[in-house]
Amino acid sequence: MGVDRPRRRPQVGRGSLTTPRRDDRRPADGSPVARVCVDVPLAHLDRPFDYLVPQALAADAVPGVRVKVRFAGQLVDGWLLERAEESDHPRLAYLDKVVSPVPVLAPEVARLARVVADRYAGSLADVLRLAVPPRHARVEKDVVGRAPADDPAPAAPASPPVPEPVGWRDYPAGVALLRALADGRSPRAVWSALPGEDWAARYATAVAATVASGRGALVVVADGRDLDRLDAALTARLGEGRHVCLSAALGPARRYRAFLAARRGDAPVVIGTRAAMFAPVDRLGLVAIWDDGDDLHAEPRAPYPHAREVLLTRAQLADAAALVGGYARTAEAQLLVETGWAREVVADRAVLRARTPAIVPTGDDPQLARDPGAATARLPSLAWHAAREALRADLPVLVQVPRRGYLPSVACAECRTPARCPHCAGPLGLPSAGGTPACRWCARVAAAYACPQCGRRRLRASVTGARRTAEELGRAFPGVPVRTSGREEVLSDVPGGAGLVVATPGAEPVAAGGYGAVLLLDTWALLTRADLRAGEEALRRWTAAAALARPASDGGRVVVVADGALAPVQALLRWDAGWFAARELAERRELGFPPAMRMASVTGPPAAVADLLAQARLPDGAELLGPVPADGERERMLVRVPRTRAAAMADALHAAAGVRSARKASDPVRLQVDPLALF
Repeated sequence: MGVDRPRRRPQVGRGSLTTPRRDDRRPADGSPVARVCVDVPLAHLDRPFDYLVPQALAADAVPGVRVKVRFAGQLVDGWLLERAEESDHPRLAYLDKVVSPVPVLAPEVARLARVVADRYAGSLADVLRLAVPPRHARVEKDVVGRAPADDPAPAAPASPPVPEPVGWRDYPAGVALLRALADGRSPRAVWSALPGEDWAARYATAVAATVASGRGALVVVADGRDLDRLDAALTARLGEGRHVCLSAALGPARRYRAFLAARRGDAPVVIGTRAAMFAPVDRLGLVAIWDDGDDLHAEPRAPYPHAREVLLTRAQLADAAALVGGYARTAEAQLLVETGWAREVVADRAVLRARTPAIVPTGDDPQLARDPGAATARLPSLAWHAAREALRADLPVLVQVPRRGYLPSVACAECRTPARCPHCAGPLGLPSAGGTPACRWCARVAAAYACPQCGRRRLRASVTGARRTAEELGRAFPGVPVRTSGREEVLSDVPGGAGLVVATPGAEPVAAGGYGAVLLLDTWALLTRADLRAGEEALRRWTAAAALARPASDGGRVVVVADGALAPVQALLRWDAGWFAARELAERRELGFPPAMRMASVTGPPAAVADLLAQARLPDGAELLGPVPADGERERMLVRVPRTRAAAMADALHAAAGVRSARKASDPVRLQVDPLALF
C-alpha cells in the first residue's frame, strides 16, 4: 500500500520545535514512514506508531535517533525504531523534530529492550528509558563536532595477544573457557571462585581473550568499589582507552560521554553497574556478571529487570559467551547448570583445601563442652582467642556484623528471647547504655523485668551494630587501632599490620596480605530473616568476608558464631556453594518457588487488584495466592505458573494492564514479574 499524503496537516501549536515549515512539508523520497516508540507510560499504547518523515529531516531521521512527535495533542519524546516504505494507516502525521542526529539506540539494544519488556510484563518505553541515559547536549555537541569522518585517521589499535591463563589453571575447566573465548566461540559458565581469588584479574583475563578474538565484552558488577577494582584490572591488562565505565554515580555528563563512546565503538569493552546492562557493545562476544545474588543488580524502576536476566538474554540473542561468577552461587545460577545451559567452573578439592582458611563454628559439641556459654555469647572464647592470636602475629582482624549502629530493641542476654513489656507486650528498649528498660509503645519503665523463658534479668541489644561493636572491641583490645567500614565511610583497603576492622556486609575492605582472622558475628540476624533467600544471602555474605582471610597454611582463621549443623554453615565450612545451591533449588522446586516456578505480584488497592486479575486471561495451571496486606491500604496477590507458561502469564498481565489504562482507571497497580524483594 502506498503512503497517502495527509489531507489535513497536523496542527502545530505555538512554540513548536518543528524544524521545517508546515507549508513546505512533503514526505521523504525514500522510506518515508518512521516507526516511533512514543515515550508514554501507558500499557495500552505499548506499540510503535507510524509517522511521515519530512524531506527536510530525511537525512537525520535514521533508526536510533531521539525524535519529537505530536501525540494526543501534545509534543512528546520518542525513539525512531525503523524506516519503512509503507504504512497500514492512510493518514499520518509528520515527525516534528529530530532532537539529535546521533543514533543513540542501537538496533540490537532495541530488540533486547522489546524482549525484556515482554519478559517482565512491561512497556518498551519504560525499558528504553533505562537503556538510554538522558541526553547531555554539551557532551553530544562535542562528540558530534568531531565525527569520525572529520577526525584524523588514527592507527587501529592492535588486538591484544591471547592472555596466559594465569589463575584460571586452578580450575580444571578454566583453561578451556579461555581457549574457547580466544577462538571466537561462545562458552557459558558458572564460576565458583576460590577464597582469596583476585576475581577482577580473572575477569580481565577472560575479557582480554574475548577482545583477542575481535569481539567486544560487557561486564556488570554490583557497586562502585567492585567497579573501581575491575577498572584497575582491565587497565593493567588491556592498557588505557580500551574500555569505558558506565555507572549512574558518574554524573550525567561523564556517563553520557562514556555511553556515546561505547555506541560509536571507540572501546571494545564496557564495564559498569546495573546501568550498563543495556550498554551498546560492538560485536558482543562476552557478557559477565559478578556476584549475581547482590540485590543491587535488581532495578527498582519499572519494569524492574534484573541485570543477570538481561545479560543472559543478551547472550542468547547475540550468541555470545556468558560468565556468572561469585564466591557463592544463587539458585538461579544453579538452574543454568542443571538445565545444561551453562557449565560449572570449580576448583579441585586439593586446590580448594590449600587455598581455604581454617573455618570453625562456635555452636558444635566440642566447643560447647569447653565453653558452655558459646551458644549464647556474642563473642565466644573461640572467636576472642582467634582475634588475639592474629593480633599477636601482627595481622589484621575483620569482624563482620549485620548492622551498622545501635538498635533500640533488646533481648535476654542468656537465651535471646525478645524482651516485651509486661503491660502492653510492646518491645522494650534501653534509653542509654546501662539504663533502665522502657517500653517503646507505652513508655512504662520495666525495672523489675525478668525473662519469661529463663528467668534471667540481664538484657542486651538485639543486634549490636558496627559502631557499638567497635567500641566493645576497642575496650577488649586496648592499644589496637579499630576501623569501621559501613554506610558513612566504606573502606576499600586497609594496611596489613595488627588492627581491628569492623564492617557491615558488603563493606569489607581488602587487607594487604589477607586477614589473620575473620569473625562472623550475629549470624542469626541473617539466618532468621523472613525471606526465602535468607540462607542463600547469609552464605553469600559470609563467603565474601571469609574469602579475604589468609589460607590456613598462613595462619588464616574464620570463626562463624553459629551452629555447625545448619546447611549454610556446612556449605561455608566445606566452601561448597554448588552443594548448597543445588539443595536450595531442590527445596524451591518442592515448594513451587522461583526460580523453579515463575511468579508475578500485583499490588494495589483491593478493588484495583481484583479488577486487573479479572481482566487477565491467565494460562491454564496458573495459581492465585493471597491476598496479603501490603503497605498502607494496599494488598498483594501472587500469580504462580510453571516456567513453560511464563511468557503467557506476562502477556496476560500486560494485556490486562492495557485494558485498565485504556479505561483510564485511577487506582494504580504495581505489576512485578519474579519480584526479588518478596522472596
